This record gives sequence, structure tokens and C-alpha cells, in this order.
Amino acid sequence: MKRELILSPEYIDFEQNSTARTREKLLYAISILESVYPIPNKFVKKLTNTDFYELRISVDNEIRVILFVADNENINLATNIILLNGFVKKEQRIMTKK
Repeated sequence: MKRELILSPEYIDFEQNSTARTREKLLYAISILESVYPIPNKFVKKLTNTDFYELRISVDNEIRVILFVADNENINLATNIILLNGFVKKEQRIMTKK
């Protein structure tokens, strides 16, 4: 059984403006999201206190994050997933006290 994926215009724009290598990894990660039961924790994380999930992929020492929602709180029971947007995660800043 495959999950149905719905791609938002923002996600499509993110994918189309990515490099060929990034698009290849995005398609691989999305194929896992679409058809693997259960989805490995390596790929998907539920954001705390929200209805959102994130799909992370690593490309050329950068992390790409795809935000999405599912029609079930348990991602493994979801039948429909909407890919909302994607972005490149910036480095975490280290805060120092003065």
C-alpha cells in the first residue's frame, strides 16, 4: 500500500530550484516516505507540540529539511501526506553569555 503524496507549490518550487544531486536525494527520501512501512526514524521526526513533521536529507555537508503534514498522528498509519515546503538548515549558532 502506498501513501498518497500531495506536493504544494512551495515544495515544487524548492525541488525545482535544487541541484540535480539534491533532487535525486529528495526523490529517494520521498519514495521512502511514500512506500516504506514503518518509516525509519532516521528520515522523519515529528515536531514537538505541532501537527508538523520534518523529513531531513543530507547533501554536500548541508541539511535539507522538508516540512509536511499527515492525515494521522501516527505517521506509519497515514494514507495522505502533504509536502509543504523545504529549506536548507543553517548552522546552529552558539550563544555565549557576556
